[in-house]
Amino acid sequence: MKSLKFVKHLGTRLFLAAAFLLPLAAGFTSPAAAEEDSPRAVYTITNAASGNEVLVYDRSADGSLTFQGSYPTDGLGSGAGLGSQDAVVLSDEQHWLFVVNAGSNQISSFAVKRDGLELVDVVDSGGIRPVGLATHGKLLYVVNAGESGNISGFEVGNDGLLAPLTGSTQPLSNGGVGAAPGPAQISFSPDGDLLVVTEKATNLIDTYEVEDGIAGAPATHASAGATPFGFAFDKRDHLIVSEAFGGVPGVSALSSYKVEQDEFEVISPSVGTTQTAACWVVISNNGKYAYTTNAGSGSISSYRIGKNGTLTLLEAQAGLTGNGSTPIDMALSNNGKHLYALGAGSHTISIFQVQEDGSLVSLGGVGVPAGVVGLAAR
Repeated sequence: MKSLKFVKHLGTRLFLAAAFLLPLAAGFTSPAAAEEDSPRAVYTITNAASGNEVLVYDRSADGSLTFQGSYPTDGLGSGAGLGSQDAVVLSDEQHWLFVVNAGSNQISSFAVKRDGLELVDVVDSGGIRPVGLATHGKLLYVVNAGESGNISGFEVGNDGLLAPLTGSTQPLSNGGVGAAPGPAQISFSPDGDLLVVTEKATNLIDTYEVEDGIAGAPATHASAGATPFGFAFDKRDHLIVSEAFGGVPGVSALSSYKVEQDEFEVISPSVGTTQTAACWVVISNNGKYAYTTNAGSGSISSYRIGKNGTLTLLEAQAGLTGNGSTPIDMALSNNGKHLYALGAGSHTISIFQVQEDGSLVSLGGVGVPAGVVGLAAR
């Protein structure tokens, strides 16, 4: 991946960045103000078996959402929940949006425009039933949860087209034999040197070393608690993982790990939420707080993250989404001021304002169609 083309591209980016320093110093719009002026939106997918679509909601400065439009993916959804995190992801620079088409075994790529989305590519996922995506720079990886399951990689072109990476397809912990072990999420480490996959059915966490964009064979590690599900990396590269414990009432948790190419070490094992079915995880922009949706409790739990990656439960019910709401996917706005939680049971996106101390203030919500999955925000 470190090609001459990439080096030239990087050089161009550095030149452009330097060129903008003078105007900023002369009193032009600051980066913080520019963020407020940039397009703001929240994205989810219908996952309909008759034809998958991306739903776009414009995001106001106060966090409120207004339906903007729907955009066909030219693929099919599964028509049922995916049991995964990151079915919808934005590229690092948020120029591209990628979504899974679990019913047609495809991935769709969209250009993000100020007035909506433009479909640019639809490709085979390299497996059966894609459920989650991970992006880093020019790389996109997918985890497929059907048949034996696998991961597979793509290079993202400057035009948003997706090119399969030869040699990037790797099995999960089962070595490609038998039924898939319930993969829930795939994601890159912050430096892009590792891919991580959680497995619900085996209580394992898989890591893959990535060299020149190609994932190697998986290394498997025991999860600190049962049913590892969603996860995120904090500002100091600690891995924060939710544990659903099979949906047993009141016993779900979060764990943290130190993860490097040759190291996988538990920091805080299974710090309980006191809630049911902790599944999806996001981390505040300042890296101090972690949030997990409790699908079985209609709540969001908050944790403090120590500098060494230790976890402390702050509020078991930092946010409430309602009885029977089944909160699943979450996403933070670019500026970190608003947290969005998708309710699979209530068919809503709940909106919360994130306070300096990590607490959440409910700002209501907006209705969405039944069956939607995945959530991304900018």
